[in-house]
Amino acid sequence: MKIIGIDPGTAIIGWGVIEEQRGNHSAIAYGHITTEKGLDPAERLCTLADELENVLRLHSPEEAAVEEIFFSTNVKTAIAVSQARGVILLTLKRFGVNISGYTPNQVKQSVTGYGSADKQQVQLMTKNILHLPTIPKPDDTADAIAIALCHAFSRKTRRILEAR
Repeated sequence: MKIIGIDPGTAIIGWGVIEEQRGNHSAIAYGHITTEKGLDPAERLCTLADELENVLRLHSPEEAAVEEIFFSTNVKTAIAVSQARGVILLTLKRFGVNISGYTPNQVKQSVTGYGSADKQQVQLMTKNILHLPTIPKPDDTADAIAIALCHAFSRKTRRILEAR
């Protein structure tokens, strides 16, 4: 099962494709999509959609995990990221990919066992679980891989519960 994890943003969108086979997880590919700051917002969203389509064509994931939007004070940023997340969801749906969403705390809990883990703990666990040589950069890419792992672990738990 190929799973793509996506960390939405406007300037940098992290993505990571992992594969789950018989309970083992491996990193297939990962990277990030950048959009130029000076571009019109609609142009940035088009760039995001085009680049994400390229990733989806190349790796053909069956399922996707996209981080839920979290913000505390900056509403303007939250709106821009929400627009990017909408484009991501639309693009994934058009490619027939099943989509799930996870909060940052769910990702932390799933990958580290502690819902209040800091970013470095999540990145280190992600690196160790997937036997990566280094922590992927930028942080958005590492976060996207952790989101994909969260989905893989959540799928396993759901299967166990459904078997009862």
